[in-house]
Amino acid sequence: MKIDRVEVRVVGPKVERYTWSHDLPEQYMTNTLVRVYTDEGVDGVGAVANYTSYDYDRYTAEALRHLIPILIGKDPLKRESLLKEIWPRCFPLPPGAVAAIDIALWDLYGKLCNQPIYRLLGGARDRIQSYASTPMFEDVPAYLKFVEESVEQGFKAVKFHCWCLPDKDLELARAVRREYPGDDVKFMLDAENNYTYDGALRVARELVDLGFEWFEAPLFDYDLEGYRRLTKATTVSILPSGNWFQDLHSFKHALTSGAWSIARTDVTVMGGFTQGKKAMALVESMGMRCELMCWGCTLVSAANLHLTLAHNLGHYFEQAVPYDSYEYGMKQVIRIGSDGIVEAPRGPGLGLEIDWEAMGKATIHSLSA
Repeated sequence: MKIDRVEVRVVGPKVERYTWSHDLPEQYMTNTLVRVYTDEGVDGVGAVANYTSYDYDRYTAEALRHLIPILIGKDPLKRESLLKEIWPRCFPLPPGAVAAIDIALWDLYGKLCNQPIYRLLGGARDRIQSYASTPMFEDVPAYLKFVEESVEQGFKAVKFHCWCLPDKDLELARAVRREYPGDDVKFMLDAENNYTYDGALRVARELVDLGFEWFEAPLFDYDLEGYRRLTKATTVSILPSGNWFQDLHSFKHALTSGAWSIARTDVTVMGGFTQGKKAMALVESMGMRCELMCWGCTLVSAANLHLTLAHNLGHYFEQAVPYDSYEYGMKQVIRIGSDGIVEAPRGPGLGLEIDWEAMGKATIHSLSA
């Protein structure tokens, strides 16, 4: 079997846009798809999502322009060999470009084996608890209304993206705990790398009293010393954003530094399943828990769901809500049941059917080799 064609398309649908911090405008959500075709009629699809402030992202596709010619004529099952060839050695490229190719190769492999990817990676389980991962809303009442609606849908955990201002964020944290004083609904707070150390420590200590499940991205991910101090100074679980350690070497260094209570990464950040499964092995070797970042368009969320289900290292699947903006171009999507549980996709590979006509209508940039 040989790869005989590769297509890249940038999908920028006109959907409702959101933000996750007081200092960011509403974000343009771009879905960059790679489709790998073979001479035996089997194809694979991979995708990465990008969020940019003033227009849709095209740089991931343009980075792929320099990688996809390498694939032509190659055996798609030799993933380790192909990864070595496309991995940039002199000047770094966006990790999402490499990831989209690798995910497409795994999707192709799953279709050949007639198995979902999570089973090929280990198949530890086929269902997991989900949490609603919010955008930023205008005020506390809007959050309370959204939490109420989420709980009615079946969610038993909610993570707040809010203003990323300690005083305002704590106002929200206190309000939701007053409304939900027991342990029936879990809460998490994500500060999107915005706090100073003193602000983070003040919020962390109050989140302990409020019984929050975890405190995510209070500092910039590279501030390992700040994270170490914070983790030692509080008992609430501390996580990074998961966006900034984009290779196994730096990820291992961060894991062994004692900076975090819980690890966090993403299939598209780490360069695909081939590297992602090695990152999970590193986490397991440290005896740590890993809560993958599953935010994004359905295909990206599906990739992270597969890696999550392949292992027993995380307690949750992150569900980006409201649903509709992230589900564009899909005939099958990922949604919770009334019990707050997400089940594994049933089809082979990534396991979800794509609406290619819809993807075509929202394609703003494309290239092929």
